[in-house]
Amino acid sequence: MRTKKSPHQPKPTWIRSKLPTKAKFKEIKSILKNNQLHTVCEEALCPNWTECWESGTATFLLMGSVCTRNCKFCDVTTQDPHGILNPLEPKNLAQAVKDMKLKYVVLTSVTRDDLLDGGALHLAHCVEAVQNETSEVIIEILHPDFQGNLRALKSLVKSKPHVMGHNIETTRAMTPMVRDKRASFDQSLQILDTIKRLDSNILTKSSIMLGLGETSDQVFSALKELRLVDVDIVTIGQYLQPSRKNLDVIEYILPEVFEYWEKIAIELGFLYVASGPLVRSSYKAGEYYIKNCLRE
Repeated sequence: MRTKKSPHQPKPTWIRSKLPTKAKFKEIKSILKNNQLHTVCEEALCPNWTECWESGTATFLLMGSVCTRNCKFCDVTTQDPHGILNPLEPKNLAQAVKDMKLKYVVLTSVTRDDLLDGGALHLAHCVEAVQNETSEVIIEILHPDFQGNLRALKSLVKSKPHVMGHNIETTRAMTPMVRDKRASFDQSLQILDTIKRLDSNILTKSSIMLGLGETSDQVFSALKELRLVDVDIVTIGQYLQPSRKNLDVIEYILPEVFEYWEKIAIELGFLYVASGPLVRSSYKAGEYYIKNCLRE
């Protein structure tokens, strides 16, 4: 059911990215540059960014492009940002969302352990700015764990995005090998649980990468634990090494295995599941949310 990776093995045929159209690429790049914004689509080398941009979805990377953590799967630059934030970012973000005519916006961020609240209030201001500028856009925010600061989390919940996502990224057993030492599986579960306790109307979401050496039992256990804290939506995708300094891909998971996990997750009670080799936590998020959540 799995394809082992050798050092010289090319990517399987089922892992292919769509090439960008030059017109759309230039248009979006211009808007981002004019508003001093970043997208996780580019910073994290996502394989689907052009498809999402062209379908009216984009994932913005807020609070800069430098992260205070050093997760072994991620290619975002790790440094100390020294508490610096752009006070114009909420306004610039709202203008970009309007200019891009987005139907669905995903707001994510680097982790900012250099800030007392982890940047939660700044993220809340970004959500509110988009809401005030474009009331019909659907807002999903994919946020860090704020070092377990639940008061900080509460300030973000109060801004009332439609979806709040926080990724466990991998299984409980694999967490120490994959994520920064300051992240923990239980802390992530607590964050997701607290969101639901503070506002049960907000949909919660998380994501798991496969191909890092995890076992099937570990994946099943991770999915069960997400449901125990009432997570509504889960995405399951293939880990792809963004650079040579990151973790190696241990195995390429076959498409039919992703279909299997989709079935299992639905049986466990998730409201919606996106599972496939190229699925990322925000991949075509608008389509999945609109078709399977808002309609209900």
